[in-house]
Amino acid sequence: MKILFFADNFWPERNAQASRVYERARYWVRWGHEVTVITCAPNFPEGKVFEGYENRWRQVETIDGIRVVRVKTFLARNEGRYQRMADFVSFLPAAFLASCAEGRPDVVGATSPQVFAALAGWLGSVWHGRPFLLELSDLWPASIAAVGALKPGLVMRVLGGLEMFLYGRATVIAAQTEAFRRDLVERGVGAAKVAVVLNGVELEMYSPSLRDAELAAEWGLPGGELVVGYIGTLGMAHGLMGVLEAAEAMRGERVRFLLVGPGAEREMLMAEAARRGLDNVTFIGSQPKAMMRRVWSLVDVALVHLKDTPVFKTVIPSKIFEAMASGKPVLLAAPEGEASELVRGAGAGVHTGSGNAEGLIALSRALAGDPAGREAMAASALRAAPNYSRERQARAFMDLFGGLTDEQKEDSVGGGSAAEFHEVGPAVVGVGERGGV
Repeated sequence: MKILFFADNFWPERNAQASRVYERARYWVRWGHEVTVITCAPNFPEGKVFEGYENRWRQVETIDGIRVVRVKTFLARNEGRYQRMADFVSFLPAAFLASCAEGRPDVVGATSPQVFAALAGWLGSVWHGRPFLLELSDLWPASIAAVGALKPGLVMRVLGGLEMFLYGRATVIAAQTEAFRRDLVERGVGAAKVAVVLNGVELEMYSPSLRDAELAAEWGLPGGELVVGYIGTLGMAHGLMGVLEAAEAMRGERVRFLLVGPGAEREMLMAEAARRGLDNVTFIGSQPKAMMRRVWSLVDVALVHLKDTPVFKTVIPSKIFEAMASGKPVLLAAPEGEASELVRGAGAGVHTGSGNAEGLIALSRALAGDPAGREAMAASALRAAPNYSRERQARAFMDLFGGLTDEQKEDSVGGGSAAEFHEVGPAVVGVGERGGV
């Protein structure tokens, strides 16, 4: 099968989108498929092109058998409003034009957020006359409204209109959570075209390991403390001021908060921690994937933290799966929803509401005083991790792609067209719920 996929972030970038698209595509190539990904020059999150690349109109490379076509875009840091929006919009024409020069694929896919990358994918599917799969990993633009990145007004109405347009034009939608699926159906999207394919983790990159004493010394983590580790983007969606409030209240206790990663709020959080004199909070910059086992080895409890807003009831952060694969108990501070149900159902950790420093303090203290309980949750997390492997997610996508090409063949025999296809069965593909998925 020839797969053409659109994603504005891709390896060697290390955010959630780049990782999942790259890791799935590696499996597709291993299974004998031809995969082309249209993306931009790697620059996330600083808006600076990575060493060895240029922001050119077209550059092609092969990564692990994946043909990667990079296009020129407006580059911006992962912060602010209008420059980031210009970054998003610029990908649309560049990516679509690049797709026109590609050979005809069997299927076209695109990932969201953001909506302009998905729109480029749909246009590419129309150009080639092929079915279109839309991966829905976020309710965008609702999520950017939830963190205050954009205010209600004309721009939000336009983005919302584009969102619904894409839902209507997609042949099939692969939603990351059941809550996403319910939201779409409630807004009039046909239930039969929305599949649920949970996010996952590449088990090859994450596994339990002994504490890395050398890295601990380098980062000033001498031991004897409960290390509550937040590993990921320090962004507007994560409400991490609550962590600083908890740290201030727990000053002098044997609990340390370790925050590892880049993000729009990192500098603000570091300045605030310094202002408060929080010597029990350690900030470390972005780390390469090759370092992840070493980083996770220093963590006793994995902190997953989201802002207190209703839209985040619907998400399952990828950090949860990474923590489970690393054999770490999860301390989830988020609105009650699918993420808390998953953590509790797996016996992999504990949950408190977000925007609730008191709950974070209480659970941190409880975990610090219960090493046996932490070990039990860590063991449960590790047992559950294979149910959410990236390979399973990749197979679920291949099931959907295969269904699209089968339907296309039937349409061509019967005189129909791929554009007339609106149903996929079964309607829900839950990772781990179907044989072979």
